Formats: sequence, C-alpha cells, structure tokens
Amino acid sequence: MPPVNNPLLLNKLQLRTLTLLQALAEANPGPIDEATGEMALYQLPVAHGDHFHVGHHVVSGRDAAGLTNRSVWAAFDRKGLARPLDFPHALVLTKVGREYDTGDIGRSILQSHNH
Repeated sequence: MPPVNNPLLLNKLQLRTLTLLQALAEANPGPIDEATGEMALYQLPVAHGDHFHVGHHVVSGRDAAGLTNRSVWAAFDRKGLARPLDFPHALVLTKVGREYDTGDIGRSILQSHNH
C-alpha cells in the first residue's frame, strides 16, 4: 500500500524500487558526500533463482523489476531521488531518495531469511 504522504506521487513500482535502494544503502553503505548527502551504490544485486539478498533480507525477483527499468530510473532522476551512473549497475541515491518515506512497503517485500 502506498504511503499516506507520497508528495512525489511515486507509483507502486517506483515505491518498491526506492524501498530496495534504501535497504541496499543501509545494508552496504557507501561513502556519503558530506556536502550533498548523496551515496553512490555501485553494486546493485543480481537475482539468483527467483530472489536476491539485501543484507539479512530476501527479496523476490518480481519485487525488484524496477532495478532494471529505465523508466523508473528516469523518474527517480527527474524527481531528484537518484541519478544513474551506469544503468542498470550503479546509481547515486540522493539525500531526498535516502530519506523518502515509502510507507509499509518494506514489510511486504523485505523478507527475513535463514540460508
């Protein structure tokens, strides 16, 4: 369910993708530019089988479709959430993107794992 406060009017795919990027930034934090608050993410996950790992979570491959979707990356760039570095391998997550409230989506797509 989209967050109650979604000022940038992100669609469901964009919200899921931003949630994953925020989780990746938290699980594998890169250097943060002190002046801008931006963080580069150089290694986006690659699915093995029907899922991939983000820190101590497992994410279904279908919930990660936006990670390789040019339209999602373009929307993030337009809305100031992220800038592509090397589509679909690396991007810069802005401070706005790191802090954007994606609501309860994380609870539905970030599953705990034990393997």
